[in-house]
Amino acid sequence: MTVSSADLMIALHSEHARALWGYALRLTGGDRSHAQDVVQETLLRAWRTPRVLEGPATSTRAWLFTVARHLVIDEWRSSRSRREIAVAEPPEPRAEAGGSAATDDLLESWLVADALERLSIEHRQVIVLCHFQGRSVADAARILGVPEGTVKSRTYYALRSLRLVLQEMGVTR
Repeated sequence: MTVSSADLMIALHSEHARALWGYALRLTGGDRSHAQDVVQETLLRAWRTPRVLEGPATSTRAWLFTVARHLVIDEWRSSRSRREIAVAEPPEPRAEAGGSAATDDLLESWLVADALERLSIEHRQVIVLCHFQGRSVADAARILGVPEGTVKSRTYYALRSLRLVLQEMGVTR
């Protein structure tokens, strides 16, 4: 028995739409209409890429979330580049807490989090402990149960790996 593409899309929607909607809502900072657009475009891309639907549900969901995240990032990047081209001089900063700066920080944190996920667990641990939590090498060594020299070495190679991953993602040169 052959399953039609309409049946596949109905199954895809019923299985993943709720989680995808929540994720898109967080990505768009609570903008419901923008989140709906992201979900709709993500599901449309899934329909155009039927091989995605053939795998297990967990890999399908991961693919959907990745597509949604890339849609938001691509839109953010293109709107940022349009702003940079259209403005001759940078605008004066507003007195209120800048929403644009907060959005930039949020998107950068997502990019870094995505890059960290691509590192080995050992590299990710030392970067999180030493750079994000501000722990000393001695503290990190004690927590990880390894010598201090190992923490120093892992930190060096972890930062090199992180730089490479960010370059592969097109974030840095």
